[in-house]
Amino acid sequence: MGRRIRVVLAALVAVCVVAALSRAVAAPAAAALADDITFSVPSGAFQGSVSVAMSTAIGGAEIRYTTDGRPPEPTSTLYSGRALSLTATTQLRAQAYVNGVATGAGGTGLYVARSFDAQHNLPLVLIDDYGRGKPGRDFVDAAAMIFDTAGGAASLSAAPAVATRAGIHLRGQSSATFDKAPYRLELRDGTDDDADLPVLGMPADSDWVLRGPFSDKSLIREALVYDLGREMGMVAPRYRFVELYLNVDSAPVAAADYQGVYMLVETIKNSKERLDLKQLKEADTTLPKITGGYIFKFEWLAAEEPTLTCTGAAATCWNYLEVEDPSPLNAQQKSWLTQYLQQFHDLLHSSRFADPQTGYRSWIDVGSWVDLIILNEFSREMDSYLRSTYFYKDREGPIVAGPLWDYDLTFGTGGFFGNEQTAGWQHQQTRTPQANDWFQILLTDPALQQDLRTRWQALRRGLLSDSALGARIDALSAPLTAAAQRNFQRWPNLTTRMIGPFVTDTAATWSGQVQAMRSWMTRRAAWLDGTAAWGGGTTTPTPTPTPTPTPTPAPGGCTATYTQVGQWAGGFQGEVRVTAGAARVNGWTVTLTFANGQRVSQGWNTVLSTSGATVTARNETYNGTLNPAASTTFGFLGSWTGTNTPPTLTCTTT
Repeated sequence: MGRRIRVVLAALVAVCVVAALSRAVAAPAAAALADDITFSVPSGAFQGSVSVAMSTAIGGAEIRYTTDGRPPEPTSTLYSGRALSLTATTQLRAQAYVNGVATGAGGTGLYVARSFDAQHNLPLVLIDDYGRGKPGRDFVDAAAMIFDTAGGAASLSAAPAVATRAGIHLRGQSSATFDKAPYRLELRDGTDDDADLPVLGMPADSDWVLRGPFSDKSLIREALVYDLGREMGMVAPRYRFVELYLNVDSAPVAAADYQGVYMLVETIKNSKERLDLKQLKEADTTLPKITGGYIFKFEWLAAEEPTLTCTGAAATCWNYLEVEDPSPLNAQQKSWLTQYLQQFHDLLHSSRFADPQTGYRSWIDVGSWVDLIILNEFSREMDSYLRSTYFYKDREGPIVAGPLWDYDLTFGTGGFFGNEQTAGWQHQQTRTPQANDWFQILLTDPALQQDLRTRWQALRRGLLSDSALGARIDALSAPLTAAAQRNFQRWPNLTTRMIGPFVTDTAATWSGQVQAMRSWMTRRAAWLDGTAAWGGGTTTPTPTPTPTPTPTPAPGGCTATYTQVGQWAGGFQGEVRVTAGAARVNGWTVTLTFANGQRVSQGWNTVLSTSGATVTARNETYNGTLNPAASTTFGFLGSWTGTNTPPTLTCTTT
């Protein structure tokens, strides 16, 4: 009788507490944590204190509980039936016992103390790691809560849409060094297994990434590429913009724990709602099952085991090729995939690589590779082709390019290998040792060049037209206006030129940063429309002057011809082709003399120096040697006023 009275009193206390808290009590998406234990107050964030009663429907059971994160044991504290008063962040874990034996499934209630309330117009993610400090490379236990918007606002005082146990760790390479760091988030149930939960309208899963745009001051570069890629037909992760509070000390969550605007992004994995390939089992070691599905990627200087080793000439072999799925990858599957990719690699290095029937087209999904090249070149992502470059192969299927990943160093941000310039090719970058030379070889095939040209021109009439891109940027940025102000109050880096090792724009406002990206994108698309690239003619082109040749040189000399690739108000882009004469050239110098006061600001594939109206362009170390009649090109950007007459050129050799 006494026990029954205590349970009734506990229930009455819980009702009063809920009313006092003035908060919604709809159960969050954490059913896997409740199971056979009922908590009178659903998991959530509280201010001041909260009283929580526990009960179970298991007949004759007693409840034992812990508040330090450890699972309950038969010797853990016995619940008296009186509501617990919590004043600090607490992971309340409970288990029913009958005659000393654990019965039914345990439960967990998560109660995160806060010292304030936040009202934002983006969904909020709250993570508290129970005072363990800023997460490192290993998972730490944490409470994770996600508060969706209601009526255009999200609040920490509302009932969370998701509240669950979680693990969190630092992720990324260079971005991991930023104060605003990226994290891997794993949702967990009461037994530390994966908890697949729906998140902000995205399909249920346990594995997520929190990517915090930092060097990307527009905040939307990666989202833009994912959206474009998905509409082009590629696989790209779903995402939602959120604002993150990360509490790493033992005090209540405070306003100072605000971390800014993040993207909550799906991880790349083989699952029904993500990349739905055949699932390779440990026993799948014979044909045809062993042929898929696989997910693998190039991670230059950052690949982790299992990796696949190339055999053959070191100068042409691939490096840093990591298998993402299946995990674990057994020895037979690793051997089969290695041999398969080795055959593809060797084909690319053979004279028959472009054969329409037996060449690369019989090995790859050409459309996905074309689209990846277009997105890489259009955005000039700094690590294109070399890092975070994914492929997948389903059972008895071709090698498909994608899913897309890691596109923050794009559209003018980066500063390595010329990727901040609107002219030139990103696939021509070189790093030692190379990750692969697959794309460089494919791009020598005229048929693939025509595929690219045709696809680019079609996209420029629709999805990638200037107007469509502008509208998409507006749609992405508009919901972030208030959040961006908070983000840059927290991280005031708008006018900082170097963010870590990366060159960024220094516009003093967030809207200025978005405009800088928009302007860069428009100029990049115009270059790709030009005759030096994919020869679009899909937008109204600037008339291009006839190339100005120099007199035919004596044997052993060189010639230089100039082409104006594009021109806009106050600026222009030029390209010079250097061609060797009848003898081998070991170095060249081109002198350009401008008649109308033009000024050259930057170049690529050359070393520039300027004296008055004369610009001297010397070869780089990698393009100075030319066989007889062979040629190379370099380019530059310049400014002009009034008239923009082509320069006079002279070419001399070393």
